[in-house]
Amino acid sequence: MIELDRNTAVPEICPDYDPWDPINSLMRYGRHTLTSVEVTVSHLCNMRCEHCAVGDSLVTKEGDMLPLDRLLHRLEEISHLETISITGGEPAFRRDTVRNVIIPLLRYARQRGLRSQLNSNITMDLERYEEIAPYLDVLHISHNYTGAEEFREIGFARAENPTGNGSAARLYEQMMNNARALARGGLFVSAESMINYRTHEKLPDIHRLIVEMGCKRHEVHPMYPSAFARHLPVLGLDELRQAIHRLLDARDPSVWMLFGTLPFFACTNSEEDRRLLERLKAAPQVTVRNDPDGRNRLNVSLFDGNVHVTDFADFPPLGNIKQDRLEDVFGTWLDHSLSRTVSCHCPTASCCGPNLLVKDTYYRNEDFTRRKAPGEVSGSKLVLPV
Repeated sequence: MIELDRNTAVPEICPDYDPWDPINSLMRYGRHTLTSVEVTVSHLCNMRCEHCAVGDSLVTKEGDMLPLDRLLHRLEEISHLETISITGGEPAFRRDTVRNVIIPLLRYARQRGLRSQLNSNITMDLERYEEIAPYLDVLHISHNYTGAEEFREIGFARAENPTGNGSAARLYEQMMNNARALARGGLFVSAESMINYRTHEKLPDIHRLIVEMGCKRHEVHPMYPSAFARHLPVLGLDELRQAIHRLLDARDPSVWMLFGTLPFFACTNSEEDRRLLERLKAAPQVTVRNDPDGRNRLNVSLFDGNVHVTDFADFPPLGNIKQDRLEDVFGTWLDHSLSRTVSCHCPTASCCGPNLLVKDTYYRNEDFTRRKAPGEVSGSKLVLPV
């Protein structure tokens, strides 16, 4: 059993309390506010997934990091910080990173009363994750497979050298066993699946494996053509809709299912979209999270100090922690012309509109600041202040 270092004064993460959703800070402060920071702590990874958002930045030899104190100083300057996410690469790839960066950062989060998340493929030895677990709130893993062969095909699609069936199968079993052990020990394990050309008809089978692993939450996100995955096929809206209905038909209702970055909005003229949204709203233990990136979250690289809206941003950094306060950088983003194109909020639907990837993929010529949900009272669609 993992001894979890919990702050009992902070509410448990559950469908009624998702501190990463920007709707919470928007309602609290009346505008998008920086409450979340994602930190990139590694560009190393033992996998090369075809859909990896940061695959272009992966390396075989890690560069030097900035002193952790510099990041902690910038975090201290954020008035309303609530969550920290740690990402890579595979953050646990090096033991030194686990002990000298990840655990101290999680200790800081725990001492300040912040919620924390680690994004990992959990294929390393179990002991590394057990070292992290006492200080961590959410272990976020990816699971897009129905077995070891799909794991090999997807997880090593971009590897320079072919990965043998035996090696991939051993890693797959280690991943599954690690998830089971950590979940049994009391850690909140959340498995994310992408809806893409490979998975859209297999999501019920993927979901069953995630439940079998003991995960408390199944996150589901459509895949968008960005960075490393920019050349992969994109599903149409009809295929996405059908995949979600298929998953809802088969899901275990005792497991929290969180959908994110969905391209379906209440301000639509589509009856099919509205029926899907109503089903999602009515389903027990199902939530739809507004995208945090650029709404309440920034990404910081601990290597060069650059600050981006996301860890896979296609445009230049907005600032650098060597000289910039993160709240100032966030203000620069809110005033950016790209940010203004998606700066809307529908209180009726608790919706913050599309993120840039969603808009560019499916609604390139739509102005969401002018759209309105049917039945919405006049003036309830807000263009957010900067």
